[in-house]
Amino acid sequence: MIVTELKEISAGRFLVSFSDDSEIKLGLDLVTDFSLYSGKELSDEEKQELLSAAGLFACKERALRMIGARPLSCGELYDKLVQKGETPENAEECIHWLTSIHYLDDENYACMVVRHYAAKGYGVYRIKNELYRRKVPKELWDEALLEMPETDDTVYNLLCRRLKSEAPDRAEMKRATDALYRRGFSWDEIKAAVSRFHEENLANGNGDFDSF
Repeated sequence: MIVTELKEISAGRFLVSFSDDSEIKLGLDLVTDFSLYSGKELSDEEKQELLSAAGLFACKERALRMIGARPLSCGELYDKLVQKGETPENAEECIHWLTSIHYLDDENYACMVVRHYAAKGYGVYRIKNELYRRKVPKELWDEALLEMPETDDTVYNLLCRRLKSEAPDRAEMKRATDALYRRGFSWDEIKAAVSRFHEENLANGNGDFDSF
């Protein structure tokens, strides 16, 4: 197999053409490692090694594009790479490479997920579901959940926004508390917010209403 053309197509990226009319894209490091030049002859074994290296190079480029578009956990990136047709071996190698250069960090990613969803007004159970869905290793959850602020005011403010009156009936209160539960707050947190709502409205002289 003979290299018929070696052309730089962008900074540090080359297109290599072969005598069998096949082409592959490579980085400068692979061009150097394999001492490629126009007219070089490669054995079948060397060509196969080059193809394998080119496959990993392409996988790394795809991985960089993916994490450049949005943050991902190692598990998410692995799944996406394999779904796009990359081999499991190349996907694993990419993840090892990216973690070694600190482009992937599940600990930081877990903390980011917690902060993001806590700021959006979600409770710990909903956030745990997000950590699971995003394939964050479970052993990282407890440390990440320390990023959660106190939820008392959050739950109370959300409850007040859900209620349309200062003396809601049982049905209205149930709709509001069910909505908070779906956001991932515990019943203890919700009951505390309801009690606070009752106390503050009684203090303001708004009368009796159905209990929670």
